[in-house]
Amino acid sequence: MLKLNGIMPPIATPFDHNGDIYKSKVRHNVEKWNKTKLAGYVVCGSTGESVFLTTEEKIELWGLVAEYAAPDRLLLAGTGVESVRETVWLTNKAADLGYKAAMVRTPHYYKNLINNADAQCLYFSSVADQSKIPLMIYNWPQATGVDIAPEAVARLSEHPNIIAIKESSGNMEKVLRMLREVKKGFQVLVGSAPTLAPSFQVGAVGAVLAYANAAPYSCITIYEAIRTREWDAALDWQHRIGHAAHLVTTKYGIPGLKYAMDLNGYYGGPCRLPLKPLTPEAKAEIEVAFADLKG
Repeated sequence: MLKLNGIMPPIATPFDHNGDIYKSKVRHNVEKWNKTKLAGYVVCGSTGESVFLTTEEKIELWGLVAEYAAPDRLLLAGTGVESVRETVWLTNKAADLGYKAAMVRTPHYYKNLINNADAQCLYFSSVADQSKIPLMIYNWPQATGVDIAPEAVARLSEHPNIIAIKESSGNMEKVLRMLREVKKGFQVLVGSAPTLAPSFQVGAVGAVLAYANAAPYSCITIYEAIRTREWDAALDWQHRIGHAAHLVTTKYGIPGLKYAMDLNGYYGGPCRLPLKPLTPEAKAEIEVAFADLKG
């Protein structure tokens, strides 16, 4: 089975000031991340503003990152959209470009019809049945308004082509329940930097973290400290990153993250509308928080 251990950023999509994909900055960021011990890259996730990208742009980004990524980096594609048919098509296109797994978010548009275990299991199992590469379920209820239940995840863990979940709710109790109930070998990853060290301590194997775009070393340090059982060091770093991670995820979101990337030598640049630029006050707050958290 494909192993998803370690830290992977869901990479931010660089846009130029005309709003187009900034190809040279894709290369700049990926080559800079290649110098770290990141395990891989997730391309066209929520942090990559995937809901604002055309199908052609997603394919272009997958190709660019595959070209510039170091050979030892695992490539995952964010392919989840509302229908099974289109999700399968995108997943298999990413597979053709060399991606090893697909991160598929919970469908959520028809909430009254899809927000139950049977419908969610039907969606994910139908995609997995037709996909050339394995799937990682992506649960982010704060954005989708749909929270896949642990019992649904346990059922889906029995599917041979569904190998993991990225649980981004930050709910430690839910992470613990999934770890107890899923099939042996099914991998639980988290997407919440403020609960990173505790998640690893209870059995999560990896993390897909927006915050890692801007400050990958601090995330890698936590992962390595847990791996070598240096609990005090892991918790020390967890406390160090807590406020900064909150600012660039919960409080200011992608505009805040992209500004932190600019501060740390990566290219963040503008977001696509309707995401608004940061205020000077927000920038100042992020500058203070990242003063000791360099790229």
